[in-house]
Amino acid sequence: MDTRHDALQQRLGHRFERTGLLTRALTHRSWGADHNERLEFLGDSVLNCAVSALLYERFSGSDEGDLTRVRAHLVREDSLHRVALTLGLPEVLRMSEGEMRGGGAQRPSILADAVEALIGAIFLDGGYEPALAAVRRLFGEVIAATEADAWTKDAKTELQEWLQARRLPVPAYRIVATRGEKHAQTFEVECAVATLGLAERGEGRSRRTAEQEAARRLLEGLKADDKPGGPLRS
Repeated sequence: MDTRHDALQQRLGHRFERTGLLTRALTHRSWGADHNERLEFLGDSVLNCAVSALLYERFSGSDEGDLTRVRAHLVREDSLHRVALTLGLPEVLRMSEGEMRGGGAQRPSILADAVEALIGAIFLDGGYEPALAAVRRLFGEVIAATEADAWTKDAKTELQEWLQARRLPVPAYRIVATRGEKHAQTFEVECAVATLGLAERGEGRSRRTAEQEAARRLLEGLKADDKPGGPLRS
């Protein structure tokens, strides 16, 4: 274990007994056969369970629908990407030179997968309680500052309603690129409003996820520009 791995374990709040699990969690499939996809599969479920438990504690008066929407926001690719950057994962991931030259260490989908793999590795190394503690460490502040009604609608629905309220046409979505093998593809989708000359792109492991991410980014930009007296107000 080098100093970068030591620093990562400190940020995670977990020191691995089985250090090979940490190495595997940080290994992209382009590096070799002992990569992190199985850990990612496991970590996805553990993360959902842990976040559900934390939300159950935080929002005692919220129903299942609200909790589900907040959880979806917290475990989506964009949120996991931000966690990965906080952990410094681009500096410790192992991948082929070709993948590295292609910007793989900065790709949101790869970084999000690595976060899930780390959660899965912690679960195998120490069990559920250490995994829950790591998720609480990584997501606790965000959950504490979250209001359950902040995500009552998905981004595509909210964007469409925002545009229609201003008598603007609904957005158009198109796939810009697909990367990876068929069983593990990453989609890049563009969301555009031609009459405004605006477009944003999003990535995801499904077309729907990528569309939601592109819609969210476009909506955030529109809301930021929608000021009193601004050109987008009706």
